[in-house]
Amino acid sequence: MRRILALLSATLLLVLAVAAPASAATRVIVLPGATSAEGITPAGGGSYYTGDLVAGTIFREDLKRGTAERFIEAPRGAMAAGVDLDRRHDLLFVAGGNGGKAYVYNVRTKAKVADFTVGDPETSYVNDVVVTPYGAWFTDSYHPQLFFVPVFAGVLGTPRTLPLSGPGAGGSPGDFFLNDIIATPAGDTLLVAATTPGKVYKINPVTGVSAEIAGVNAPSVVSLVLEGRRLWAVQLDDTISRWRLDGGLSHGTADGTITDPLFDQPVSAAKVGGKLAVVNSHIFSGYPPTSPTYEVLVVDA
Repeated sequence: MRRILALLSATLLLVLAVAAPASAATRVIVLPGATSAEGITPAGGGSYYTGDLVAGTIFREDLKRGTAERFIEAPRGAMAAGVDLDRRHDLLFVAGGNGGKAYVYNVRTKAKVADFTVGDPETSYVNDVVVTPYGAWFTDSYHPQLFFVPVFAGVLGTPRTLPLSGPGAGGSPGDFFLNDIIATPAGDTLLVAATTPGKVYKINPVTGVSAEIAGVNAPSVVSLVLEGRRLWAVQLDDTISRWRLDGGLSHGTADGTITDPLFDQPVSAAKVGGKLAVVNSHIFSGYPPTSPTYEVLVVDA
């Protein structure tokens, strides 16, 4: 996810700076030495990986113990927007943000195994990634296209570009549009979050044809979580909205919201049993962000 280009008023900044008391049910896991925070992905066994957007560092959290450690130190100049793990092959895919970049790390050796330029180095922003049984899909926030890196028995294939059509193609090239991307377990349907209109679209990964999921209105949506027919939409307005989707993923019905006084521009989340692990971005503090700490919050789903 998910750099947001917006002009913020001084009034909004003052409101966001007012600290509210923490919910007793909220667990806070501080990312040591982080300069920003973006994507999160389950690693199995109660562990998760989270990326530092600006520095590219990958953190590993143990949500049961409530601890975090610096896990992979990224090469100089690398960023880490969205992250997702191919557990079958121990490959961590990282959306590299600026420069049209995407990276792949081996989480057993902590080595970088691939450095792709999948988009236009001058105009693309590779914002998020999802792993499917066939490979990894990446979004481009400034162009109506997705990037795909195939994986065959743990071997990375040649990246290709999928042009989009329909409402998910958004506005003109250069307009910030697509943000997060998730997939059904079989990988036959992709879901993307469009931040500016606050909409969610499903995409056919073969044709690139998109359709709006009717009924889902999630202002400033930046990230999605899907479990069966339940959808969570993480929003920069310090809200996570819940939705019930129909069998064809064509329509959603509101199913409540999640708020917490510690939310500070949450940008991504991952399911943890009956909980959500939510990443605070503090992105409204500036770009790069200037918060003294960055953290993962564990809240009721």
